[in-house]
Amino acid sequence: MIAIDLGSNTLRVLQIDCKSGEFLYEYQKIVRTADNLIHTGVISVEVKERIIEAIREAASHIDFSKDKIKAVTTEAMRRAKNNLEIIGEIYDRTGIRFEIIDGNTEARLTISAVINRLKALCIVTKNGFAMIDIGGASTEVAFVYNDEVVAQSFPIGIVTLAQAYPSLEMLKSALPGKLEPIYEFVTNITKEKSSVDIAVATAGTPTTVAAMKIGLDFETYEAKKINGMKLDFADMDVQLHRLLKMSEQMREVAVGTGRSELIATGIVLFKALLELLGKKECIVVDDGLREGVALEGCKNSEG
Repeated sequence: MIAIDLGSNTLRVLQIDCKSGEFLYEYQKIVRTADNLIHTGVISVEVKERIIEAIREAASHIDFSKDKIKAVTTEAMRRAKNNLEIIGEIYDRTGIRFEIIDGNTEARLTISAVINRLKALCIVTKNGFAMIDIGGASTEVAFVYNDEVVAQSFPIGIVTLAQAYPSLEMLKSALPGKLEPIYEFVTNITKEKSSVDIAVATAGTPTTVAAMKIGLDFETYEAKKINGMKLDFADMDVQLHRLLKMSEQMREVAVGTGRSELIATGIVLFKALLELLGKKECIVVDDGLREGVALEGCKNSEG
């Protein structure tokens, strides 16, 4: 089974052996699907070519013809006026047809992957957990209780924020207003239900900060070393300070080409979200939508 997640910033591919649950091959590449979307409302030709190039690069390592493929795409494609045109051309040139999934489906699949990883890590909660998933153009926030999941997707992400606010100072000033819908969601849920035990964070910002904390860079990153790590406000402040002091060349080594401004933006957003949840730290999980798509695909193939 091959799962492909075309996010608003990154293309992520996973090949999984459904019988053993083993991850056979993983691939990801920054394609910045949401690049300039906030200004133009469309996916550009340049972005389309980056996506096609990344798919072909992944296909050079995996034989796409020998496995069932499930490919999904998220907020950037949901917003783009030319989404069907772009998806059609990608299919014509690569043979991969992407399904645009809604925010609720995205959250559900991501939660499935996170729960699966927490079980593998033997992390058990009495009163459930809150999940934060910061993407390129959307952020999903979820409360996962033993018998119920309440999740919502919000159209706020690191690519769109970074392109809307040229400096972190401007972002910090504007963020409280941007986060009002999330604050209302969190407040309502915690009033109706109960406070959760822990916060769990997935996606590129927390995993990158966790990697920097233990001395890994973009090339040496290992998910197994990241899964289950704890991050607090001090960790985020320290790594943001480090990142901003680096030369451009050092930043590219540390977090990947073209990612430094996005990670900086993500840290500011992530801290604000953690504060909204009333948590001082979080557990980092690398697994996300891609893994959720793979797990569901395996489950459906068994049925």
